[in-house]
Amino acid sequence: MVRLRRLELPRVLSHSDLNAARLPVPPQPHIKDHVCDNKTICILQVKYYINKYIVRIIRLTDLIEWKISNELIDYDFAILEMEKRVLDIKRNSKKELVWLLEHKSIFTAGTSAKNEDLINNKVEIRYTGRGGQWTWHGPGQRVVYLMLNLKNRLPDIKAYVYALEELIISSLSDFNINGMRVKNQPGVWVRNNNGFHKIAALGIRISSWISYHGISINLNPNLEEFRNIIPCGIQDGGVTSLHRLNAKISLQELDYTLHKYFKKIFEENGSFCIK
Repeated sequence: MVRLRRLELPRVLSHSDLNAARLPVPPQPHIKDHVCDNKTICILQVKYYINKYIVRIIRLTDLIEWKISNELIDYDFAILEMEKRVLDIKRNSKKELVWLLEHKSIFTAGTSAKNEDLINNKVEIRYTGRGGQWTWHGPGQRVVYLMLNLKNRLPDIKAYVYALEELIISSLSDFNINGMRVKNQPGVWVRNNNGFHKIAALGIRISSWISYHGISINLNPNLEEFRNIIPCGIQDGGVTSLHRLNAKISLQELDYTLHKYFKKIFEENGSFCIK
């Protein structure tokens, strides 16, 4: 009769044993040295640091949703969709969202818009809660709406605006267009013989540090539409587009470049990456 001997394994392996077995060593939470006679409190402290570490990992790996609409989007519908997503982000029920689209032709007024800057009062208009003045949206213009939680990044509105401008300027540079900021004139501009022409506009709104609205870049729109308003209240500045500047690219090419620089600024250890 052969007797079988039960193999006893240690309940806890040391880190050296784990390494020898080529198993990953779990990260150890950093807890300052302290003297404590209450074991219950010590256990709760350990759990706190471990949970904090896990939440940090989840936050860093939670990807931003990137959505592209191929059909023309009604402006009122877009506002409702943004407002719903902002509420969902506040409740932590949905991810942050970057939404790329083209609108049906519409003139919109920001919180600083003046009635006298609407030259043609027969066009379709909407008053909106975003910052800025009058602008036009329509086919041939890429609109990018960004619903981001700035509390997890950098809760600084001026810095956020600067980052959006940098996103536009960097993207334009890939097509040999030198976009620039002009003092006291919002948006992104390009120099021409007589001064500056505007190629991209910016208007945002913040609710509990959740951003929405965003930017618009003139790819190949009907620039005559801007004659119905004084864009952004600036009378001595013209309007231009990528195609007008001989950058005959597609929306898909522009989207690819926007996504590339968005990742550098807002995801890959950029100024607005998740902290």
